Amino acid sequence: MLIMSLHNGSKINKLISEWPKGTVSTVKYLQSRGFSRNLLNKYKNSKWLAPLGHGAYTLFNDRVEWMGALYPLQAQLDLDLHVGGKTALELKGYAHYLTDKIKTVFLYGHPAIKLPTWFKKHDWGVEIIYAMTNLFPNGYNEGLSEYRGRDYTVRISAPERAAMEMLYHVPSKVSFEEALLVMENLSSLRPLLVQNLLLNCNSVKVRRLFMYIAEKHAYPWVEQVDTSKVAFGQGNRSIVVHGALDKKYKITVPRSSVEESI
Repeated sequence: MLIMSLHNGSKINKLISEWPKGTVSTVKYLQSRGFSRNLLNKYKNSKWLAPLGHGAYTLFNDRVEWMGALYPLQAQLDLDLHVGGKTALELKGYAHYLTDKIKTVFLYGHPAIKLPTWFKKHDWGVEIIYAMTNLFPNGYNEGLSEYRGRDYTVRISAPERAAMEMLYHVPSKVSFEEALLVMENLSSLRPLLVQNLLLNCNSVKVRRLFMYIAEKHAYPWVEQVDTSKVAFGQGNRSIVVHGALDKKYKITVPRSSVEESI
C-alpha cells in the first residue's frame, strides 16, 4: 500500500509539473498517459484537479481563459482548427482600435470538425464564433503561425490569411467599414503568401473584396501580387445593400467608398 501511495504521489507530482499553467487537459489525453478515471477522480477529491464539464480537467484553482482551453483542442485532440480572422489580427496588433481585452474570438475549422461540449458550454468571458468553413482546402496550413500564450503556444492565422478570414464574415459579423479600417494597417503583407492564399481561397467574394480593399489602400506589396491566375468568377456580388458597383471587381460596396476612389 505504501509503495502504491508513493507511486501515485510521484505520478501526480509529475503530472502537475508538466501541465502547462492556464490550460485544460482532456480526459482522453490523460488516459492515454496512464491516468485512469478512478485515479483522476481521486485527484479531483484531493483537490489536485478540478473538472471542467464532462471530459476535461484543469489544475485546481488555476485560472484558465479561452486560449488555454483552445490549446488541448490543437495539442491533445489534434483538431485542425485555429484562431483566425479579426481575432488573429488583434493578437498580432493590427486591430484598428487596440484594447487590452478581446471580446470576440473567431475560430476556423473544416465543417466536419466539432467542438467538444465542455468547450462550447463553458463561459470563457468572450463570445466564441466558430466558422465551420471550406474557405481554404481541408488541411491547408499555409499562412498559419504560432502564438505564445502563458506556458504554451496555439495555432493562429498570420495577418495575410487572417485578413481573408475576416472578409469571409463581411457583412454578417464584420461590417465593410470595420474591415476597411482594420486592413488600413496591413501595409507590410508578404506578396507571395498573399498570392498563394488567393489561389487557394475558395470564396470568390473574399478574393474580390481582398483585392479591392488592398488596391484602395494602395499598398506597395499589391504591385508584387500576380493575380493573372486568380479566378475572380463571373457576375456581380452584393457586399452591402444600396451600395455602388465597383466595375473592376464587380462587388457592391458603400457608395462613399466608390466615390473616394474616383
